[in-house]
Amino acid sequence: MSFYLTISEPEPPSSMSIPMSSTAARLQALIFDVDGTLADTEDVHLAAFNHAFAMAGLDWTWDEKRYTTLLQISGGKERILHYWKQVNPDIKSIDGQGLQDKIAHIHDLKTAAYENAVSSGSVSLRPGILKVMDQALKAGMQLAIACTTSPVNIAGLLRHALGSDWRLNFSAIVDASIISLKKPHPLVYLKMLDTLQVPACNCLAFEDSSNGLHSARAAGLATIITPNRFTAQHDFTGALRVVPDLSQVTLLQMQQWLEQRASISCRPKLQ
Repeated sequence: MSFYLTISEPEPPSSMSIPMSSTAARLQALIFDVDGTLADTEDVHLAAFNHAFAMAGLDWTWDEKRYTTLLQISGGKERILHYWKQVNPDIKSIDGQGLQDKIAHIHDLKTAAYENAVSSGSVSLRPGILKVMDQALKAGMQLAIACTTSPVNIAGLLRHALGSDWRLNFSAIVDASIISLKKPHPLVYLKMLDTLQVPACNCLAFEDSSNGLHSARAAGLATIITPNRFTAQHDFTGALRVVPDLSQVTLLQMQQWLEQRASISCRPKLQ
């Protein structure tokens, strides 16, 4: 794969060469979640939700505490529906399609507000992300994105961070337009493994939440967690490693961690 990233982060002094392992755990692909993992987006998402509520004429305001709780629900539309049921127990009286249309409208407003914020430079990639991507591509590894975020949100973030050719860096992207079941269901990762045609034991997933960790592990993937303040209290039992960010992590370390996880298993591909 050609290399297109422009790296602004300094390389650590240690060697970046990755020795080829003779074990089944040789690292071949890095699979990233987006929101909270590639970038600290949740503050911007929260502001966009509140903007959308105001634009839709709703007297809802989510504070950080409430939003932190709502993040346990994967998917923006799903969060809106979950909250609506909390504040309006009679929601069932609304026609099913009418309700879905209302939620879709609110979510469209939220997406537009989020895109505007990203375009204005309100969001940047987390420390170490560009460095690790750079190292992986130079080592001939594949990069991929597996998330339940809308493709519009992904494109907005990565176009701003990596430039107009951002898509060329990724071998595959599985997002909310492709899969219907949200994390913690493993479908997004099973679909990704099937697309990449790489065994789970030769991949690493990167997540920031317990839902993401459960999803990746259920697909047989070793997972590195980089929490943020919205997910710091989540239970990350079973993660390969939990680190503040990727700024002090190299591919060589990740390869060693993967090899040390001798019990890792490769799961069947999605049929």
